[in-house]
Amino acid sequence: MTRELTHFDAAWAEAETAKREWMAENGLYREEDEHSSCGVGLVVAIDGKKSRKVVEDGINALKAVWHRGAVDADGKTGDGAGIHVQIPVPFFYDQIRRTGHEPDVNRLIAVGQIFLPRTDFGAQETCRTIVESEVLRMGYYIYGWRHVPVNIECLGDKANATRPEIEQILISNAKDVDEETFERELYVIRRRIEKAAAAARVPGFYVCSLSCRSLIYKGMMLAQDVAEFYPDLQDERFESAFAIYHQRYSTNTFPQWWLAQPFRMLAHNGEINTLKGNVNWMKSHEIRMAHATFGKLAEDIKPIIAQGSSDSAALDSVFEMLVRAGRSAPMAKTMLVPESWSMQAVELPQAWRDMYSYVNSVMEPWDGPAALAMTDGRWVCGGLDRNGLRPMRYVVTGEGLLIAGSEVGMVPTNETTVVEKGALGPGQLIAVDMAEGKLYRDTEIKDRLAASQPFGEWVGKINELDELLARVNEKPMFTGPDLRKRQIAAGFSVEELEQVLLPMAEDGKEAIASMGDDTPAAVLSEQYRPLSHYFRQNFSQVTNPPIDSLREYRVMSLKTRFGNLKNVLDEDSSQTEIIVLDSPFVGNAQFDELVRNFNAPMVEIDCTFAADGHHNALGEALARIRSEAEEAVRSGAGHIVLTDHYQSADKVPMPMILATSAVHSWLTREGLRTFCSLNVRSAECIDPHYFAVLIGCGATVVNAYLAEDSLADRIQRGLLEGSLTEAVAKYRAAVDAGLLKIMSKMGISVISSYRGGLNFEAVGLSRAMVAEYFPGMISRISGIGIVGIQRKTEKIHAKGWLGGTDILPIGGFYKARKSGETHAWGAQTMHMMQTACNTGSFELWKQYSKKMQANPPIHLRDLMDFKPLGRAVPLEEVESITSIRKRFVTPGMSLGALSPEAHKTLNVAMNRIGAKSDSGEGGEDPAHFVPEPNGDNPSAKIKQVASGRFGVTAEYLNHCEELEIKVAQGAKPGEGGQLPGMKVTELIARLRHSTKGVTLISPPPHHDIYSIEDLAQLIYDLKQINPRAKVTVKLVASSGVGTIAAGVAKAKADVILVSGHNGGTGASPATSIKYAGLPWEMGLTEAHQVLAMNKLRDRVTLRTDGGLRTGRDIVIAAMLGAEEYGIGTAALIAMGCIMVRQCQSNTCPVGVCTQDQKLRDKFTGTADKVVNLITFYAQEVREILAELGARSLDEVIGRTDLLAQVSRGNAYLDDLDLNPLLITVDGAQEIVYDVNKPRNAVPDTLDAQIVKDASRFLKDGEKMQLSYAVQNTHRTIGTRTSSHIVQRFGMRNALQPDHLTVKLTGSAGQSLGAFGAPGLKIEVAGDANDYVGKGLSGATLVVRPPMNSPLKADENTIIGNTVLYGATDGYLFAAGRAGERFAVRNSGAKVVIEGCGSNGCEYMTGGVAVILGAIGANFGAGMTGGMAYVYDPDGRAQELINMETLVTCPVTHPHWEAELRELIERHVAETESAKAANLLQHWDLELGHFVQICPKEMLVHIPFPLTTEEGAIPAE
Repeated sequence: MTRELTHFDAAWAEAETAKREWMAENGLYREEDEHSSCGVGLVVAIDGKKSRKVVEDGINALKAVWHRGAVDADGKTGDGAGIHVQIPVPFFYDQIRRTGHEPDVNRLIAVGQIFLPRTDFGAQETCRTIVESEVLRMGYYIYGWRHVPVNIECLGDKANATRPEIEQILISNAKDVDEETFERELYVIRRRIEKAAAAARVPGFYVCSLSCRSLIYKGMMLAQDVAEFYPDLQDERFESAFAIYHQRYSTNTFPQWWLAQPFRMLAHNGEINTLKGNVNWMKSHEIRMAHATFGKLAEDIKPIIAQGSSDSAALDSVFEMLVRAGRSAPMAKTMLVPESWSMQAVELPQAWRDMYSYVNSVMEPWDGPAALAMTDGRWVCGGLDRNGLRPMRYVVTGEGLLIAGSEVGMVPTNETTVVEKGALGPGQLIAVDMAEGKLYRDTEIKDRLAASQPFGEWVGKINELDELLARVNEKPMFTGPDLRKRQIAAGFSVEELEQVLLPMAEDGKEAIASMGDDTPAAVLSEQYRPLSHYFRQNFSQVTNPPIDSLREYRVMSLKTRFGNLKNVLDEDSSQTEIIVLDSPFVGNAQFDELVRNFNAPMVEIDCTFAADGHHNALGEALARIRSEAEEAVRSGAGHIVLTDHYQSADKVPMPMILATSAVHSWLTREGLRTFCSLNVRSAECIDPHYFAVLIGCGATVVNAYLAEDSLADRIQRGLLEGSLTEAVAKYRAAVDAGLLKIMSKMGISVISSYRGGLNFEAVGLSRAMVAEYFPGMISRISGIGIVGIQRKTEKIHAKGWLGGTDILPIGGFYKARKSGETHAWGAQTMHMMQTACNTGSFELWKQYSKKMQANPPIHLRDLMDFKPLGRAVPLEEVESITSIRKRFVTPGMSLGALSPEAHKTLNVAMNRIGAKSDSGEGGEDPAHFVPEPNGDNPSAKIKQVASGRFGVTAEYLNHCEELEIKVAQGAKPGEGGQLPGMKVTELIARLRHSTKGVTLISPPPHHDIYSIEDLAQLIYDLKQINPRAKVTVKLVASSGVGTIAAGVAKAKADVILVSGHNGGTGASPATSIKYAGLPWEMGLTEAHQVLAMNKLRDRVTLRTDGGLRTGRDIVIAAMLGAEEYGIGTAALIAMGCIMVRQCQSNTCPVGVCTQDQKLRDKFTGTADKVVNLITFYAQEVREILAELGARSLDEVIGRTDLLAQVSRGNAYLDDLDLNPLLITVDGAQEIVYDVNKPRNAVPDTLDAQIVKDASRFLKDGEKMQLSYAVQNTHRTIGTRTSSHIVQRFGMRNALQPDHLTVKLTGSAGQSLGAFGAPGLKIEVAGDANDYVGKGLSGATLVVRPPMNSPLKADENTIIGNTVLYGATDGYLFAAGRAGERFAVRNSGAKVVIEGCGSNGCEYMTGGVAVILGAIGANFGAGMTGGMAYVYDPDGRAQELINMETLVTCPVTHPHWEAELRELIERHVAETESAKAANLLQHWDLELGHFVQICPKEMLVHIPFPLTTEEGAIPAE
């Protein structure tokens, strides 16, 4: 290969940059999609005195976070690292003397750290001139420039090629102003310099820092090399009172020096999900942003957020601006990233809630997982986001240092004098005021902030209208024939009213559907489709977690504020004179009531255009409503109403999505949007997705008047019980829940930051139109424009108003109907395919395939055709069927969704032909691990690890060739699943380690994957427990899936599966099936392009699935880059599925998707039918290859140049532009595809040593004890050893619980004892990081403080977040507190700890948890099994428990008392816990302080009642 010969130099860097720009322009890659994540931390002297030790600790900490970053292929180019310290003045005095000046020691000096273009000397001079002239213009004196000494030996080639020239400018405070003013003027100077450099178009210029207080050294080196590269940092005179450090892990492989962190004030680990909304609102706030401190200079600092900033850089810019305007760092953090408060009436003091309510009136929160380390020069603080989704552990040492960071043990501390060890919880802060020399913990700092202004008085002016609106009686606007016309004109159908609207008004819940989506994309359809159908919802995968909006509703908020949002920089009561609602949904009568309460003039704008067929009528009408809105706001209107109810026979309504976005984007552009609210009344709006699109386009509230009228009509005709007001209340509840779900799958919890963020991707809307009316939204497949939309709207309008019929069309969008939307799986095609598989007739299969291709276009691939490679070749020269079949996979369908018979049939069939089947997420029967008497192998080659971790044991993980991490599912990406109790049979309960008949919940995120470096850790864990298996990561196609795939490849995955949105499913909300995710053609191509561009494509195998129906589909997938192909729905149909689409109800008439024994007996599927199916696919592929002149599939993989767009179907489809799918990346022809390559290796753990030292135990079963010293970089200890135990002795072995005891001292790294097997015992004297006992399978883990530690165990944190995730068996004893999400999804481990953070025992289904200390909020959410005991002497626990699924009572029954006491006694024996020993000593007294917590569903299953009294019912 030619890789070794590439010269990395400036020319290479230029070519790389050009390539990326070309890809962004022509392909599917977009620079905004890049993500980064990392390790972050701070060291600060509490007394604020400078010392050398602080700097050294910061440098050492960087050496201990290396495993949280990624390394390029050259082994030396990191993703970026850096350190932020105070300016060591004496050191710089010496530097000044070297320039020949004598420094003025009575004046402050400032230092600017500056990146200049290294190779372009002319540009360098330009930059120096800009910098100097701006400093002088402000009236300061320049001592001179200094070359920063660097050692380039430690850099990788790529980093060196992009390395800037690094210089410092030394400035004197010649004006003798005070420090605050000097610092603020330096900020203005820097903003002016940046603007001037941008205007001069100088590339490669960047100011890292320009300050009289501190200095930043950063770059693209590995974390451990920061001080090697910058020898300054090793100088003894380099002293500081604080150090903030950061290590980056990015999805990008092109090193950009300026993106390394820390930024000017903060270092951020995480991801801001609401970035688009925040940046848009910031543009509006900017216009009104004026401040006395800046005076005339206010214009110089705008725009506040620079073009092309990453999410962290944008957050930093706003943070800095708030601080420079006089806010302290803790207050700025509270404004930007507040904790969740609106649902926390109980826990939070009123003063805090008033402060948060005020902050909410001023600023949209920046929402998403975040661990922040920040400083404003005086304060140094660490903080977390409202969900606490990144770790932040801290230690207060005996020497008076506060050390905080992503892991514990990054800076070795003296255990004998340590003062405190803790972990920050959701929304918490820890801060040091260096001027005062004082440490503030969370409550102290928030009390101080809340008392700093009379917030309570100010928020008294907020007008909350909910109670008022709840008293109104609803009434319809239109009835009778008028209503019919409007319904038809809005595109309503009987199906939509009955399948979508009715369930919402009856049950207050969204409709559930199943079996995926096989209808055309909106742009390809011949039917009328509302504009909302062109919008695909975004969702988060890997780089940040979705949220569970049901079980964690306390952090979610739909609070909607209206009215005039004042200047963000002021602090006074005028900012709170606003109206607030609890939800953006408003009924008809409620709307009128709302208008009566408006606190400013209101203007109504008519959103219709004349029906006279003028060809640009819609475009002109949009211009009209834009200018009317602008005029209204300029003349003082505070509320604008956009409505389409003025439509009539000669007035056509415009799509309200278009109208809303047109007005919102125009007002934002003009800087007027924050002066008014935008209230929308829409006829088309009916499902939660339409509401979400309107709000994403900028609507403040939405009134779906026609949907409400349709309900009134049904009530009047006796088809719906209850009053209209009740029906609307339920409809609102369903829409609210739907909105929360759509926001939460992106990881957004607050609607004010979702509003106006356009978090969608358009498929098939013209780029020009999107740029004009939906600025910032992505539309990579350009299509229909304003004129096309106008034609479609006029057509449906004429049908309603002029069609002369008042009968609603029947529909057919959800289930196939003759007159309705096309469905790919018709009754005839299914029958042909089944007959072909039953009889083994390839002729029939070819007829089926022809029939499929004769359908009108349904998918993007239907508009593509092949170009031959050359002459056709004889069939016998093409790769054999046997060899092609091995590339097929049946994707993960769980035993639970499928019947046991169907599940086993797939495994047997795929194993017979050497292909792979996937177990799905429900575990697998250990009986399947041995072949059957006839030689068939019923065990799946791929075992799935999904978010529920059901049945994931050390044994399960060892019986396979591939482990698949299912990050998302095509039918409902970003959502969890639920297996209703009625489907949980004895078999399923046994495999999933739960109880028969009790509901099982899969959470939306993997609780050990909140970011890309967490995924790298899970991949590492899986490669330790199974030393042979490859690891697959399953993603769902979305915009940005390419950059995520690049991050996954850097995390050492072996296979990446990109699923299309239209895959089958057992049960998902209808809007998720229809509107979330993208077709696989787009996702697969993007992944292939971005991996190839980053030179990572040959590290991984690409696989795809989601509606592959014929051999032609397979060949297209191959050309777009896929090497393996998943066949799900087709395999079910071959086994008898007939698409009744009622999987969710356990009533499958053919026994494929049901657990009901009577129906299962009707199952007729056999392995032979499935083998026939795969053979037909392969045979058809072989024939196509022969025709194209290819001899193997490998020859066409990635050859997009063999595909061309063809014209078929409607004329307007010719506007569709598929070119971005068909480009070829530079250098792609060198990629070598090999499905059989060995797996990507990961470094060894300590276990390599343990296995060597324990050879006598592993060989002969001798009892042994070993000891080691550990550090946080020793991860996943005990896992590889457990793999050996399972292979040598099996899971159900006869070993003693401590047959092999491993004693460790120090801070253990992440995943201590993950998947630990029976016979292994690990004892740690010290502490441990996140994921202790993940998937624990029978081992015993003990963590306790060292003997000489002075700490009180129950007040200090000893283990990290997400402990015992998915554990099935074993024990954990920890003498100290655990972090957030303790025992999440525990289904069998027994554990004793001394306190835990928020969301403890979430989704727990088995095992016993004893907590001898304080718990955090939302304890036991979604817990449906197992038992918990909480020691609660102060009676605080009750208000922190989520009582939805639980009952609580004192411990009275002797059986439960014995269970509790036995565990506490064992805890004392293992950890010598002082607190537990004390409890046992006063047992009679203390027993009464325990609360026993049991799930309601378990009451009928537990062996003894909870209380001893006869017939007592536990108190709710």
